This record gives sequence, structure tokens and C-alpha cells, in this order.
Amino acid sequence: MKLCTPAQAASLVRDGQSVAVSGVIGWVTPDVVLRAIGERFDATGAPRGLTGYFPVATGDAMGIPGMDHLAREGLLRRVVAGSYINPRHPETGQRPALMRLIQGDRVEAYNWPIGATMHWLREVARRGPGYLTRVGLGTFTDPRYGGGRLSPRTTEDLVEVVEFRGEEYLFYPTWPLDVGIIRASSADEHGNLSFEDLPLTTSALAVALAVKACGGTVIAQVARMVPRRSRPAHDVRVPGVLVDRVVVAPDEPVGNGVRADPGYLRPLPDLRARLPRLATGPEKVVARRVAREVRAGDTAIFGFGASADVALAMAEDGVLDDGHLFTTEHGPFGGVVMSEWQFSANYGPEALLDGVYQFDFIDGGGCPFAALSFAQFDAAGNVNVSRFASANPGAGGFVDIAQNARRLVFAGTLTTGGLKVICDRGELRVLQEGTIAKFVPEVDHVTYRVADGVRRGQRAQVVTERAVFEVTPSGLVLTEVAPGVDVRRDVVERIGFPIRTAPQVSIMDPLLFRP
Repeated sequence: MKLCTPAQAASLVRDGQSVAVSGVIGWVTPDVVLRAIGERFDATGAPRGLTGYFPVATGDAMGIPGMDHLAREGLLRRVVAGSYINPRHPETGQRPALMRLIQGDRVEAYNWPIGATMHWLREVARRGPGYLTRVGLGTFTDPRYGGGRLSPRTTEDLVEVVEFRGEEYLFYPTWPLDVGIIRASSADEHGNLSFEDLPLTTSALAVALAVKACGGTVIAQVARMVPRRSRPAHDVRVPGVLVDRVVVAPDEPVGNGVRADPGYLRPLPDLRARLPRLATGPEKVVARRVAREVRAGDTAIFGFGASADVALAMAEDGVLDDGHLFTTEHGPFGGVVMSEWQFSANYGPEALLDGVYQFDFIDGGGCPFAALSFAQFDAAGNVNVSRFASANPGAGGFVDIAQNARRLVFAGTLTTGGLKVICDRGELRVLQEGTIAKFVPEVDHVTYRVADGVRRGQRAQVVTERAVFEVTPSGLVLTEVAPGVDVRRDVVERIGFPIRTAPQVSIMDPLLFRP
């Protein structure tokens, strides 16, 4: 029998091991098992010196702490992740515990693009030497530009630049994984796992395959046990031969603020009536303007942040129809991309890919249109979302998505940090300017070289609440401004480098600024 308690599962982790964990923010996070490991360390001082590997930020650092349970100095020696939870807790004002550990230089920390973290698991699973890709060349993950290192004590290069058949690639060498911790809905006594009430499967299968290929131990957290042979074979997404231990944890939330909602699992006839409405403000203006770039028939992928509001804005404004198909880097297709802490899972989805195959789809050009948020944009046409000021959220799926889309829109406010605007009578007025500039002479981190993408045929725009820009190989061109703003004072002087103005600058549609 594979059934065990959380404490028994935690006792299987030994000092110095590499532990891979699957989860997406609050979704499908094996929180109970992770908590047991943290509690064991607090009580006994073991395990110590672990390497934590998680393809996506795991836990929301609030109601579902996830990897924050392991954020103890001494427990973790190193973390490698596709993204990190970074925002401050709304009640305490603190950064997540793992982020504080990184920023305090008390752990080695690396950020890889999520696509690399997913495909790397496949290489481990097939006992390959490593993952070879062009994605990320010339960006922060390239060892010539930082190698994805996030803290001063992080000195070893885990990524290499290699030449193959006359071309440069990034190479991610493999290493063994000793323990895998994943989450599913149901298990039987053999360990067969199904995901019937979870909206994502993400990297669960990839982690299990990789760990078992290394002779390691796979621990699955589930909500319930079911009799063996009680489910159709196609419902079982992880076969029991890949699972060593099962921890039953009933009544755990499936996501941030979500315990049971069929809307995250299947299409619903009253979809629009169930969706939240966006608050009036600059973010809604941005979402509405980006929506004008979404074309029926093109698979559109949306990133975390301001860009995730686009589908909700379209639903609210009544311009969403069956010709629109939306996805995220986490595998849902159809329905509506959700925003904030519900991002990753779509509401009313029609299909679902697991995480590794979703990045096959993305890297293969399956998403011709992408809307992504931005933290900084610079004079050379570089965009940054991965590391800025005191924030180290990592790139997530940004690099793979940006590099492989044909049309790109970067969405966000022109400034941030206390920005206040008012939308009134079809106009926008800036009441208080943000204290943090987002258009800067040089970005803190190169997440993607937009100008290079434009040179090879991409079309790229930057959409803000008060202006729209076209990205050209030679710089930004102002193409639209909001009614009510002073172009020089509110736009040009807020950009930290020279821009050009189109021969005819359009006025943004007043309907974008309605309540």
C-alpha cells in the first residue's frame, strides 16, 4: 500500500537531495506535503541543503504558501524556477518568504524561462545530456548576460552557450532529481492518478517521469482514494508505476479562493454571467485597447499581469464570440483567461494540454498573437518583466511566448507607483503621476529583445492607458494618444529616451474610457 501521512512523506526527503515540485501559483499545489517538510525542518533541523526545482511559481504565498513552506535558511541551498511569487501580502505588506530569502542572499537562486524548465524535465526523463534551444539567446538567461542568477551568492553557470552546426544555442545540462512532489485529485491503491476536479495538470507527469528515470521517489498529494479499476483509462493521467507514496488531504482549496467551481473544468452555458467585472481605471483602458488587436481565428495567448484582463474586458463589452480562442502558458484552451490570482486556469475551458506539450505548442508557433505585460521598456527596444527594483518574479512563459508569436502587444500603464487617473466623458486625465518610470534608458534585466524580433518580421506594439506605440528597429513611434492628455507633459516627458511621432497621431477611441 502506497498510502502514507504527510509526516511520513516528509521523512523520505534526505539532506542534499534535489526535489522537484509541480504547481502553478495556488493551482494544483501540493501544499500539505510541502508544509510537512517545513515542519520537520523546524522540529529536527532536517532535511538540509536541498535543491528545489519547480517549473512554475508554486503557491500564492498567502492562503496556499507552497514553496514558502521550504523557505528556511539551511533547508534550501539552491532553487531553480521558471517564476517566483513576488507581490507583497495584502495584509502584512511582506514579500513572500522565499523572495525574502533570495533578496537577503541566503540561498542560491536561478530563474529559467518556464519553457526551458518544462523541456528540461523531458530531457531528464529520457536520460538525455540536456536541453538545447535558441529561446533566450541574448537575454538574462544567457550566461553572457547573467545566466539567470538572482542572488550574489549564485555564481555557478547552469546554462552554457554552445555552437551546433554553425549556430549558437543555449544548453541546459541535466542533473538527477531525487524526489518529486505533485498533486492530483484521486488515487487508487496502485497510485494511478486522475485530475477530475483540478483545472490544470501542468508538470505533474513530467516531474514523475523525470524523478523515476533517476531512481527517485514520487510523492502525490490527492483529495481522495478511489477503488482500483474504477475509472476509465483515459481519465488516469499519471500511471501508478510512477508514484511511490500517496498522501490524502481532503478539503484543500484547488486554487486561490477556489474550492469547487465547475467553471474551471468545462464550458458553461451562462459563462459571461459568472465572470467578474473589471474595476474602472487605467488597467481597464489598457485591456480594452489591447482587445482591439485580438483577431477571431488566431489563437491568442495572454501573460500574467495587465494583459490577463483582456479577455474579461472583451466578455464585459460583448465583443467575445466563438471565433476567439484563448490560452495561457499553462495549457487551457477556450473559455476566458482569468486575471490576478486566478490566472493560469481559463474559465469555461474546452481543452487542456499538460505543461510540457503546451510549450511545444508555443515554441512551434501555435500562438500567432500574444499580449504580455511589461515592467520596463528601453531605448534599445528591450523589455523587462523578470527583475526590476526590489522585485524578482522571473520571466515565466514570457520568453518562449514573445520569441515565437507573430504579433506582440505589451500592455501596462505608462508609469507606476501611485499613479491616479480619471476617466470622464470619454477622456483621460492624470491626477497624480506614478513615481516609477517604466520607459527607461536601459532596462535592469533583458527579458526579451523586442527590436530583434521586429527585425526578423514580428510586429510589436506597446499599449498604455494614455498612448500607443509601434516598435520599430530604430525605436518607439507614438501612434495614438488618449483624449484629454497633454502629449508633451503626460507622454513624451515621461519617457526616458527620445521617441519619434507618427506623421498622423490618432486619438484613442473615447469608448475605451467609458465607465
